[in-house]
Amino acid sequence: MRLTGCNPWMSFVQPDLLLLKILHEPRAAASLSLKDWDLLIRQARQFDLLGRIGALLEECELLEVVPTQPREHLLWGRVAAQRHELAVHAEIAHVQKALDSVGVPVILLKGAAYAIAKLPPAGGRFFSDIDILVPKESLNAVEAALLMHGWTASHHDAYDEHYYRAWMHELPPMQHVKRMTVIDVHHAIVPQTAPVQPDPIKLRAAARSIEGFANLLVLGPADMVLHSAVHLFHDGEFDHGLRDLVDIDALLRHFGSRSEFWNELVQRAEEMQLSRPLFYALRYAERFLKTPVPTSARQAANAAKPNPLLLHCMDALFRRGIVGGGAWNPEHPALLSHFLLYVRANALRMPPLLLARHLFHKAFLSPRKE
Repeated sequence: MRLTGCNPWMSFVQPDLLLLKILHEPRAAASLSLKDWDLLIRQARQFDLLGRIGALLEECELLEVVPTQPREHLLWGRVAAQRHELAVHAEIAHVQKALDSVGVPVILLKGAAYAIAKLPPAGGRFFSDIDILVPKESLNAVEAALLMHGWTASHHDAYDEHYYRAWMHELPPMQHVKRMTVIDVHHAIVPQTAPVQPDPIKLRAAARSIEGFANLLVLGPADMVLHSAVHLFHDGEFDHGLRDLVDIDALLRHFGSRSEFWNELVQRAEEMQLSRPLFYALRYAERFLKTPVPTSARQAANAAKPNPLLLHCMDALFRRGIVGGGAWNPEHPALLSHFLLYVRANALRMPPLLLARHLFHKAFLSPRKE
């Protein structure tokens, strides 16, 4: 497949964000001034990507050329990332032990999957919980096993319990009583009330084993990209929007080295009703991070793009939601864009009447109970 060097997707003005430049071309860090480094460190912290910057520079053998002051920040970030990786592996071992008796394959998702499978997005990445995917018919057994091993439900409100169990694609988050770690147990990757329903059976069928871990799996390459795209463009949580886009970029660069992957990705997106989030993922990964997307893959993804007016609005919203609205400014967190994207995400979760009922309850009844 031919990789493009210039295309219409790249036509809009790039955000004035030094962090994006270094993420795309880590070797450019060698020419940064101390003032530039101060800005880069602050931007990286703002977007929870300091560990990622450190990992990229270490991979390029550039840490030694970084001035002393910023290098200390990067080295401390590396130590923190290494400790986090050890903690993640230990927690996954606890989860594996707890669920051994259930006898169902457990699929690790997102950050835990990247870490355990040693995939590129894991470098310097921090995350707060372990996400797993299990068959829906096994939810009761999985929940009971986790309860027996010290995890307990963190939502005690009756409405929230109903919300998760009747409408969502996961159980209420569970937190360990001693370690305070959180696990999210999924049976699908989108809510049960969403208009699109990727088949969890197909996801599980294409999952891949992890060497050295019995009964632990990760999603197949195409499904891993698609799940990351759904998480970013459907969930409406953009506090880590750029970090999630960096994950997508790293996955595409890693899996995309095999030319057949791109056709598989586009075909899988159509099969799983996820062509629109894939369109957005490729569009913004290429725009913000210059991800090398083959022309044929982009053209195929274009079949799912929205009408021009809606696309113009989504470009503006996602631009501000992902990178904070253009010229980086910690005093301008693009709150309006985040709010509108949150509203959009909820509209994608459930039909209008159910959504209105849910929002009314959360706005007026839940606060009264609290």
